[in-house]
Amino acid sequence: MRAIKNLTKVATNTILYAALTIGLIGLISAVILYFVSKVFKVEEDPRIDEVQAYLPNANCGGCGFAGCRAMAEAIVKSNTLEGHYCPGGNMKAIAKLMGLEAAAREPQVSVLRCNGTCENAPAKVFYDSALTCAFANSLYAGESACPYGCLGCGDCVKACQFNCIHIDPVTKLPVIDEDRCVGCKACAKACPRNVLEIRDKGKNNRRVYVSCVNKEKGAVAKKNCSVACIGCGKCAKVCPFEAITIQDNLAYIDYTKCKACRKCVSECPTGAIHAVNFPEKKEPVVAEPAAANIAEA
Repeated sequence: MRAIKNLTKVATNTILYAALTIGLIGLISAVILYFVSKVFKVEEDPRIDEVQAYLPNANCGGCGFAGCRAMAEAIVKSNTLEGHYCPGGNMKAIAKLMGLEAAAREPQVSVLRCNGTCENAPAKVFYDSALTCAFANSLYAGESACPYGCLGCGDCVKACQFNCIHIDPVTKLPVIDEDRCVGCKACAKACPRNVLEIRDKGKNNRRVYVSCVNKEKGAVAKKNCSVACIGCGKCAKVCPFEAITIQDNLAYIDYTKCKACRKCVSECPTGAIHAVNFPEKKEPVVAEPAAANIAEA
């Protein structure tokens, strides 16, 4: 019994000494860290927090910086807005806070340049693997066999930090909420097929663009998708502003030159050119012949 008591006492003393030693080491470390933090303390401009408050803090990368905090630091340290622009931030408020002038910029939006819906581009194969566009793009041309069309796996949806994109279950194409989209380019960077393009929203949010990026020859492109651009050049010929160019069997509308006259829309034989947010054209009212009215009377 005496031996057991001695062992218990030794064990208790050992635990007590260990606890005291650890506590003493912790106390000494805390004191050292306190003085080190005082010596190496970095004073931060309080305006950085204020600027960051006017940013969306989505860290989407649209500004070119690693995150919203990094952009706020860059603005405060450089004391200029030149080269610093956040598509989703309140740049006017930031300019007022910093005593600077914010250059006016046209609001932009993401545009889907593919109309290969399940109806326009019927599936020819069935894809059953990892549901990412990047992976699917490395394997094959796509269910519609168009090597340029949208794959519909939703990489753009995952990349969007503003919850403005969803995949339509019927068309299998992404749908963009232009009221939420800020044009941060995150979705465009995530798309391996480059079917998403950032364009100016346009006056009254009206835009005209070629909803196709297929560079195959016309007959091949149309075989897989009934609304593909065939590079015929008819749109370029009727454009009075020289806003349309044909390159690699594909038409492209320069939104900086386009005046939204829509002459190209009616000229396109496949319906590849889209005009969005325009009022519907009213059908002309045709008056009945006077002779017919007399006969009825």
